[in-house]
Amino acid sequence: MDLERIMNDLEKKHPGEMEYLQAVREVLESLEDVVNQNPQFEAAGIIDRLIEPDRVLSFKVPWLDDNGNVHVNLGYRVQFNNAIGPYKGGLRFHPSVNLSILKFLGFEQIFKNSLTTLPMGGGKGGSDFDPKGKSDKEIMRFCQSFMLELWKIIGPETDVPAGDIGVGGREIGYMYGMYKKLTREHTGVLTGKGLNWGGSLIRPEATGYGTVYFAKEMLATKGETFEGKTVCISGFGNVAWGAAQKVTEFGGKVVTISGPDGYVYDADGISGEKIEYMLELRASNQDIVQPYAEEFPEAKFVAGKHPWEMKCDVALPCATQNELNEEDANALVANGCMCVAEGANMPSTPGAVEILQANKILFGPGKAVNAGGVATSGLEMSQNAMKLNWRSGEVDEKLHHIMQSIHATCVKNGTEEDGYVNYVKGANIAGFLKVANSMLDQGIL
Repeated sequence: MDLERIMNDLEKKHPGEMEYLQAVREVLESLEDVVNQNPQFEAAGIIDRLIEPDRVLSFKVPWLDDNGNVHVNLGYRVQFNNAIGPYKGGLRFHPSVNLSILKFLGFEQIFKNSLTTLPMGGGKGGSDFDPKGKSDKEIMRFCQSFMLELWKIIGPETDVPAGDIGVGGREIGYMYGMYKKLTREHTGVLTGKGLNWGGSLIRPEATGYGTVYFAKEMLATKGETFEGKTVCISGFGNVAWGAAQKVTEFGGKVVTISGPDGYVYDADGISGEKIEYMLELRASNQDIVQPYAEEFPEAKFVAGKHPWEMKCDVALPCATQNELNEEDANALVANGCMCVAEGANMPSTPGAVEILQANKILFGPGKAVNAGGVATSGLEMSQNAMKLNWRSGEVDEKLHHIMQSIHATCVKNGTEEDGYVNYVKGANIAGFLKVANSMLDQGIL
């Protein structure tokens, strides 16, 4: 495999799409040996076919605000690869959304979904619409307008979107209502639905729970547990909330959360009512964490920074892409951090990953660590197909088993000669092989 040729050609086709190009390079660097050892992949053009999405839908989304003013946003759906199942991946509503970010997320989703062992392909979508500060009626009108275009290319056996940043149960409900009206069908076409009409228990917490389940397995490879460990978490949404719950349950102490305005350090630990307050912060639509320090005066707010300068045993980046850089990685190493597990998608820069791995820190990439969210979405699809609901304990047990299985697969494919587990390599290889062999079986399409 000629990596540089592939990347040069890709950059010429998609100039300036930095997140997408970063994600592709990170995966292909791990796959070089596997592809070279399997000439059938190159003969079938697997890599060249895999790194380009099957299709990209872009469309305008006009909507009316409460004052009768017309606004126009951009909407997208990237259907990347469906070799092992229907396209599956979230919808993100945030001003930062662009095609590069959605293609990076969709590409990552291929391997993440493959690792779950559930029959789901990779996709992603969203809009540059900002739900923050909008009324429920404005959000409803936007979601209905968005679905007027999206419904044409999705379906329970075709493409099953879910939520992501800016898209929770409210937004899924509004979109599902419009989809149902247009198709005259009540099907499992969206996941993250309300519990009254097809949703799964523990779906909001699932990504955070799965992150901690994976990190727990990582620690176990060193004979360690979460008991008595200090844990830094970034973000304060559903992923951080679920992670804080599960870390506390396992005996660890969460000392940080963060937002765009900075981070909060709470030496007493973020547990009990403090974890519940994270939900109140999220629901306030302010998108800031400073009020936490006002609500709990023993906590300290640090403006404009990420929490990785604080001493911790385990770091769980659960906010957004490229939030943990080389300087942060060096600080974590210097402060004795033993494990970094990505609850968000690609939150660590390539340079940061190199530093963590060079220092033999346990490092789990997002495509493996945060697969619990889409895994539980897959379980929701199963429940919808069977027209039943599982108890929360059943869903949690299945989620825990899936995360243990993903970890074991990463160890199998990523253990190096000195015994160090390169989880990035392990996740990429395991996710790739299932998809690549499925593409081979199905011919050149």
